[in-house]
Amino acid sequence: MIEEWKKYEFSNCLVDNNVGRSNQINASEIKPTGKYPVIDQGQDFIAGYTDEEEKLVSEGLPYIIFGDHTRCFKYVDFPFVVGADGTKALSPNKDLFDPKFFYFHLLSFDIPSRGYNRHYKLLKEKIILRPPLPEQRKIAYVLSTVQKAIEQQDKLIRTTTELKKALMQKLFTEGIRCLSGAEGSGAETRQKQTEIGPVPESWEVVELGKVCEKTKLIDPTRYPNEEFIYVDVSSVNNELFKVIEYNKIKGKDAPSRARKLIQTDDVIFATVRPTLKRIAKITEDLNNQVCSTGYCVLKPNKSKLNSEFLYQYLQTDDFIARIEKLQRGASYPAVRDSDVKGVKIPLPKYDEQILIGNYLKTLDQKKSLASSKKQTLTALFKTLLHELMTGQRRVHEIEFEALNAEIKEMSTSM
Repeated sequence: MIEEWKKYEFSNCLVDNNVGRSNQINASEIKPTGKYPVIDQGQDFIAGYTDEEEKLVSEGLPYIIFGDHTRCFKYVDFPFVVGADGTKALSPNKDLFDPKFFYFHLLSFDIPSRGYNRHYKLLKEKIILRPPLPEQRKIAYVLSTVQKAIEQQDKLIRTTTELKKALMQKLFTEGIRCLSGAEGSGAETRQKQTEIGPVPESWEVVELGKVCEKTKLIDPTRYPNEEFIYVDVSSVNNELFKVIEYNKIKGKDAPSRARKLIQTDDVIFATVRPTLKRIAKITEDLNNQVCSTGYCVLKPNKSKLNSEFLYQYLQTDDFIARIEKLQRGASYPAVRDSDVKGVKIPLPKYDEQILIGNYLKTLDQKKSLASSKKQTLTALFKTLLHELMTGQRRVHEIEFEALNAEIKEMSTSM
């Protein structure tokens, strides 16, 4: 520890405040809109809203909210209403601590999980290191700068996700006419009612299996010394809809479920708990590899069905809702490959399939880029948080212009 940094017990860092039960609102009373934000112990920064002004906390700001069950910290510098059970409002002594520095100091602690038990007791056992106030403010500035950059990427991910969801609903029922600009101009406007809902008049509605080719099985144990990439059900990220991790295995070590051959542009759909949307399009680096029998492997007939169009359509709420009705088993819900292939899908002309698929793919790329930037910035934040809060790195050693340039580059490049 650095000599000029003082040690304080946690309880000696706080002052009393008047936030209590009179400021709390039950979860059932929280609304999606309203005058005042509700801050609770959940992962979402704002739980919802209320119009109950008499419960408003508007004095003594800022507060640090600690989730007694969730171990979640929030820095709140605006008037708010407190969520119910487990939400603790902490007030650092401003004569000793810059509030934002104190918040970041708490973030740096590793508080082990005790399940849904209370964790405030563990927090109270912590020792707080107190640098001089000017140094605290500089540390808080550095960490706030990185945190804001992370929040910008979070916002971009959310808005892109919401935009894509809205566009998918329109593109798969109205076609490219819903797009502005040259691609959508001149597209047909008439629709027809079908068993899956309205679609443009020129579109067909077909069983998925009728526009897919037969896929192959493989037994890696017949090739004991050959190395395979194995895509398990847990390998697919159901937010980015792609394979993010996999295992490399020798054929002799292959599990019994590693039996389905996958090739470039195949689309895999997890038939175990299918509503979780574990869907991915197979990329070239996974060509001729193996996936679990927990996936339905779909190989589009390239003369009839575009792979990107299919991949995007499987993500729609409409497709998942129809799959959900076919589930069997309460504790381990699943569908068969034949169920997936029996579901009917809309089928535009091939050129329009390409347009729709590529348009949605562009949004996926934007979201993926933002996710990569967020991951890089988060790693930087964790490193700085640890080094600055332990004194391994002094804030005066940081060149602020260089740091800002680095953050800006992370936020705009890649």
